[in-house]
Amino acid sequence: MEERRSNKSRNHSIILENREKLSVSGVEHVNNFNSEMIILETVAGVLTIKGEELDVNKLNVEDGNVSISGTVYSIGYSDRESFGAKGAGFLGKMFR
Repeated sequence: MEERRSNKSRNHSIILENREKLSVSGVEHVNNFNSEMIILETVAGVLTIKGEELDVNKLNVEDGNVSISGTVYSIGYSDRESFGAKGAGFLGKMFR
């Protein structure tokens, strides 16, 4: 937990090339990933990437860098508080 606090001073950036190559810096933790969705905890909040045939090519959590390939359909942020909050699961999303 102490390590994550020290990472907050790190910069965060996203580079998307032709909707096929995505580089993200400032990553603290990979919460979940499959071929259609990747959820990253960054210094700027929880980042959700949706797409098709998504693959994590390079992952270096020590440096906070992640490289992803595939077709990217959307990229969105949410706050850490709302991501882990009660009701943020499947049913909570349906009844917003």
